[in-house]
Amino acid sequence: MQRSVRLKSFELVARDINDVDVDLLHALSISVRWPHRPKDWDLLRRAGHGIVAVDGIGRVFGSAMWFPHGDDFATIGLVITTPRAQAQGGGRWLMEQVLEQCGDRNLALNATHAAYPLYVSLGFTNEAIVRMRQGQVQQTLPPLPVLDGELSELPSGRLGEITELDARAFGTNRARLLALLSEDASIATLSRGGEVVGYSMCREFGRGHVIGPTVARNDQDAVHLTAIHLKKLAGRFARVDTRERDGVFAEFLQQSGLGIAETVTTMSKGRRFLNRENNEPWVYGLAGHALS
Repeated sequence: MQRSVRLKSFELVARDINDVDVDLLHALSISVRWPHRPKDWDLLRRAGHGIVAVDGIGRVFGSAMWFPHGDDFATIGLVITTPRAQAQGGGRWLMEQVLEQCGDRNLALNATHAAYPLYVSLGFTNEAIVRMRQGQVQQTLPPLPVLDGELSELPSGRLGEITELDARAFGTNRARLLALLSEDASIATLSRGGEVVGYSMCREFGRGHVIGPTVARNDQDAVHLTAIHLKKLAGRFARVDTRERDGVFAEFLQQSGLGIAETVTTMSKGRRFLNRENNEPWVYGLAGHALS
């Protein structure tokens, strides 16, 4: 694979993302109005692999990352290009580099409106719409449905209690990612009859806090697993990325102050990514656009 590309009047070279100063990555995300802090970039670099496009004097013009989950699946994210590089094909070149690194893995990503045509041309197909819900949390949350089970806090040292449940919902084991996210997250679980049937994480991200991943079997459970965090964030900025278009959970988020800020499209290449079944665990809140 070509490790450099000439875009009209300048040449870009692919470098490993870990070899670039995090402040340059932060400046890149700010340039496209993405909320990632340097701390967020650091976590993502620990979670996955990636490349950046730099010019001859070290300026960063783009990035792309991929996050392996097991040996046969990965998610792709943080595909960012400056307008100048994007207009001259820099995004395609970055994706070609990442696809080569991913090999024959099945892939999933969340496409922005601007990047959607590129991913279609690379063989990705539509699966669902993700709604980025965010805003200042209401001081008083709307009425909650009847709680079926027991809510409790899960210490990070007991992640084994949720990893199998998460794998059933997500489609593959991502225990390593959950361990990284848990380092700075509060974790809530919902149990019935001594069995953990749902969980949620809440951690600082971007402008405030993100609640996710959230795994539950139904809307009512998802509401309680989200509300337990929102109660602590009253008056503060929070975000939930969800594929739920309507229903009890979506309405609860809206009434809690989390309106839809934008949407992205979940796409896959290879095997189908999303496979929802009745009364089975489902990812109600994403870990993040890049991590899905």
